[in-house]
This record gives sequence, structure tokens and C-alpha cells, in this order.
Amino acid sequence: MSDPILSVRALEVTFAGTGVSVPAVRGVDFDVWPNEVLGIVGESGSGKSVTALALSGLLPPNARVGGSIRLGSVDVTTAAPEALRQMRGRDVGMVFQDPTTSLNPVLPIGRQVIEGQVAHGTVTAQNARARAVELLREVDIPDPAGRVNQFPHQFSGGMRQRAVIAMAMSGRPQLIIADEPTTALDVTVQAQVLSVLARRQAESGAAVILITHDLGVIAEMAHRVAVMYAGRIVESGKVGDIFKRPSHPYTMALLKSLPRIDAGGERLVPIPGTPATPAELQGGCPFRPRCAIANGRARCAEAEPALRAVGDSQFSACHFAEELAPGAPPRAGDDDAGAPAIVTALQAPPKAAEDGDLLAVDDLHVHFPIRAGMLRRRVGWVRAVNGVSLSVRAGETLGLVGESGCGKTTTGRTIMGLIPPSGGRITFAGQDITNLTRSDMRRVRRHMQYVFQDPYASLNPIKTAGDIVAEPLRIHGIYDEMGGAARIGALFEMVGLSRQHLNRYPREFSGGQKQRIGIARALALQPRLLILDEPVAALDVSIQAQIINLLQDLQRELGLAYLFIAHDLSVVRHISDRVAVMYLGRIVEEAGKTALFETPNHPYTQSLLSAVPVPDPDVRSKRRRIVLQGEIPNPARPPSGCTFHPRCFRATDLCSAEAPAFEMRPGLATRSACHHAGPLAAAAPAETAGASA
Repeated sequence: MSDPILSVRALEVTFAGTGVSVPAVRGVDFDVWPNEVLGIVGESGSGKSVTALALSGLLPPNARVGGSIRLGSVDVTTAAPEALRQMRGRDVGMVFQDPTTSLNPVLPIGRQVIEGQVAHGTVTAQNARARAVELLREVDIPDPAGRVNQFPHQFSGGMRQRAVIAMAMSGRPQLIIADEPTTALDVTVQAQVLSVLARRQAESGAAVILITHDLGVIAEMAHRVAVMYAGRIVESGKVGDIFKRPSHPYTMALLKSLPRIDAGGERLVPIPGTPATPAELQGGCPFRPRCAIANGRARCAEAEPALRAVGDSQFSACHFAEELAPGAPPRAGDDDAGAPAIVTALQAPPKAAEDGDLLAVDDLHVHFPIRAGMLRRRVGWVRAVNGVSLSVRAGETLGLVGESGCGKTTTGRTIMGLIPPSGGRITFAGQDITNLTRSDMRRVRRHMQYVFQDPYASLNPIKTAGDIVAEPLRIHGIYDEMGGAARIGALFEMVGLSRQHLNRYPREFSGGQKQRIGIARALALQPRLLILDEPVAALDVSIQAQIINLLQDLQRELGLAYLFIAHDLSVVRHISDRVAVMYLGRIVEEAGKTALFETPNHPYTQSLLSAVPVPDPDVRSKRRRIVLQGEIPNPARPPSGCTFHPRCFRATDLCSAEAPAFEMRPGLATRSACHHAGPLAAAAPAETAGASA
């Protein structure tokens, strides 16, 4: 076997703070070989990104680095700044999590893609533009010659990430470090980006370190896996061994907490508590407070376990790794303090009649004007929502899915009265609420509440958590009527928070706790419908499982209806009763979740489902993948006929000439808007040849 491209030994990274040093990485060892993808997984704060920055010599000045990082002939921990600059330009390519912050907004994309190679003298200034066009073509940027002079704001999120990959690959590096390269992307764009990354890695023979919290991506891309917790690797091995026979309780709990698109709706098993932070480490096994098998075992409290071999190529940092039964992850305690008995002590909201829809949306349109010129005259319209009809029954969850920009959030905010509709009708509990006055709409909102995507931005930072939850009651003048402070305390307990947290500020809570506060605020007025806009998108998988279980408990106890807006199809399958798929402002397919996930009939739905990573390495070589080509069309200039036809593998001349009706078709179990709707197996091979990868 050849020598490893990268060899890391006893890596330690400590940040010097105000009087206290924080150990972010604590004794990490691993090697990466040519043509290999090493996946590094773990929750936020586990040390993944700090490790990546240490490997490339990009840590801030207050970081103290110990141990050895050898990349080829360079020891990164002791190299001079100029040697590190040469190494980064020649041997290492970095793909950061957020392409928006990785790109300079005032420089053309082409210049940024190639400027590193021009600076290092490997490409002349005269050949820079031609080489930039070539690099953009290699990562599937459409019309690279035309795009090379465009700026980052003119690229979509997926195109920006592909441009960053082109930048990372421009010098043909030995090592590519991809730090959460698909976190903010839709599943279809994620599939495009991963396909490009895998192809370029295979062509160059480079090694890849793929850092992510998405175990499905790891299962599909990685050869080996390292699982990090509290600054250490707690388990490592071949990807097949880790997923089939995990030997650390943390790895087992991570796998058990995942909602899976290929599984049923059984209750998730979250990891209790929150991830350990470096400043809180007190000796013993850092996972002990959250571990099911550590209860009552003195050894776990006395000594932190070393990473040791538990198989031919598998290592685990657990004192009792041999006792863990393969395939049977232990339940990590009483999972997440789901809706407790306090719920039944609160007055339940009135339920809608079982034979009618609680919410009905008919032919909803939301158009935003495009203005230009000195006089800001209207020159066109952005058709964000273009004829949406949907309904939600009492006690039901309707999942609304689609790529970013399809109009999901605009639909939800228009239903709430936060955005005025351009046309159509919205009915709630039998009342037409389409054009209500502000005061009338406020009264309706007592029964219809919104939970926002970003728990950090949706809470007022200068108010205590108790005041935030009490605010809706005070706005409606019913604080005392609803029980005052006792009601707020009961709401905190309802969502699994302690009454002792009432006087804390948002900055003192974790992301999952912030989202629980947002849910408590939404429940304060005893609503009948919650509009949940990506409520778990910003959370780690273990915290995500806690929130999903909480929402299901609350729905069961209170009879709530949910409009669940998301792009994560695994979560949608787990929590929804029915699912509506949205594309460019329209619903293109709708059915019960079983019918839609098992027998989708619209090519867009089939593409979405095929792109979802499955956390099972055995599946990756057997799945039929459909990687959509091109970007979502501009809603200001939608394509003629079926708006999906420029990206569709079944499109015909009819599709470009005539928009399909949204209807049930004979022999199919879903309503869809497609001239050629039908099961994927019925599609001729020629139809999918251009889109499959």
C-alpha cells in the first residue's frame, strides 16, 4: 500500500480565552489515503470543523496546536507561513459550508475560481479566463463562457457551491477538505453537488475528507468513517462496518435517531440531553451523561476510554464496546420528555368538525412586482405562488415539500396573513379569511400560529424566555384570563423545558431549546393549526429527533393540525399523513404519504425521492438515481406549458406547448400535473438516460 496523503497524530487544538483555555480537539489520530473518502461525522461542537481548519493551517491566532499533521512532506503544525501558503495553493482544496461567504461578492466568479493558480504562477494571466471557463465546465455550470464574468449573486446556491468546488479543484490538489458542502442545499441540488465532487475526485485520484452531520451522505460517499464527540474520535472504521455493527453507544444512538425515507413512522429514539461542550468536560467518558449503558458503572465516571481496536479495522472509545449487540442500538433513556401529563391539565382547544377541512386554500396566487428605472415602474411580476390549492383536516399533518424558491414559505406566510394574496381564496374553520382587516385577522391568529425555521432569529434577544412565550397572551389581552405565570410555566413543561428557565435569555439556550421556546409561544393561544416552516432544518440529528417526537406528542394530546413545510423528505415521510409536492409556485403531485413515497407518478417527485441519501451503504450501488440537470427556472419568466419540462426526463413537444391539469389519472394513486404521469418503472430507458447518474 502507498503512503497516506495525510497523517494526523495526537492532534490537539486549544483556544485561549479570558482566563480559561478551551480544548476543542483532544488527541485525534487518523490517516487518509489516495482515492479515499474519509467521512467525519458528529453533532455541532464536536470538533469537526476545527479539525479541518487545523489540517489546512487556517486556525485563528488564539489557537494553540499540538501533535503532528503531515501532508506529504509538510508538517502543518510547524511550517512557516509561506510554506503553508504554497501548500494550500498546491496540495489542499477547501470546500466550505456556506458558498455565499466563501465568494467575494464584488469579484466575478471566473476571477475567483482561478486567482489562486494565477497567484502561484501555475496559470498565466493570459490563459486565466480560458482555464476558468474550463473549470466551470468541469463542474457542470451551464454556459460557462457566459457565466465566467457573472458575480456570485447571479448564481443559485447550487451553482455557487459548484463554483467553490471548481476553485478547490483548480490546482489538482492531493487532498480535498469538504466541510458540510451540502448542508444548506435542496436534496436535488445536493445530489448534483455530490455527483460533481465524486466525479472530480475519481478523475484526480485525490483524497477527500468529507465533514457532515448527514449520515445518509456519508453512507453514499465515504469509504471510512470517523465519529467525533467532545473533541475526540470515539469510533472509526469502514463505512459498512460502522453502519451495520456500530461499537460505540453514541454512533448507535445517532443511527437510531435518524428519520429514514425507506422506513416506517415508528417513534424516533433521540439522544437525551445536549452535546457536551469542551468547557464542561469533567473527567470520565464525556458521553456518560447521555449514555444508556453507563448508568451505575463507576468505570465510565472514573476514566475516559481510549480509542482501541474492536475488530480488524474498527476502533471504539468505549469501555464496554464488546457488550453492545450489533443491530440493536440501546434506547438512550427516556428520550425527550415528550408531551407529559401536564398537557391534559390544560384546556384543550376546540376541535373542528371531523367531516370538514380546517384549512382550505383554493387557487391561491401571490405575485410580487418587479420594478426598474428611476421611477421604479413595474416591468413584470414574480409569480411566487401560481394557483395553489390544498387542504388540512383537524388532527392531520400535511407535508408541503419542494426545492428552495418553489413558493412553500410564501404559501405558509400568505395563509397566516403575513403576505397579501394576489388572488384565490383561503378558508379557515369555515370562514373566508382571504381579505380580512388587520384586527379581524389578529382574532383568527388565535387559532392559527406559525413556527419559524430559524430559532435564533425568531426570538427577541432582549426579552426573557418567559416574556417571549407570554407575549401572544398580552397582545390579545388574555394573560390573566389564561392563568398568567402559571400558564407560562405549564407551557414550558409541556415542551420539555424547566420552569427554572423562564428568566433566561435566548442566548443562554441551545438551538433545540430555542425551537422548543418557539413552539411554546405558538401554543400559548391554544391554536387549532400550526404552520411549521422548516422547524428542524437548523438542528443536529439528535435534537431534530427530540423536536419531531415532541410535535407528534402535542398533536396527539391536543388534536392539532399541522402544515409542515420542509425540504427534508425523510422528516416529511416520518411526520406527515398526506404530502403535497410543489414546483415553481404550483402543486404538481399530492397523495397520502404511503402512496406518494412508494408509488410516485410525477417525474419531479421521482427525482426528489431518488436524490434523498439513505443511511445504508449497501443501498448506494443498487439505487436508481435521477440527478436533475439545470437550475429551477426564473419565476418571473416561467417556461411555457409544463414549467418542469426543461428539466424533465419524460418531456415531449406536448409538455412545452400545454400546461397539464392537476387531476387523478386512471390507475394511479396520486393526483398529479403531468401529461405522462406514471410509475418510474414504466419509463423507457431512453427517457431517463439524460438525467440519471
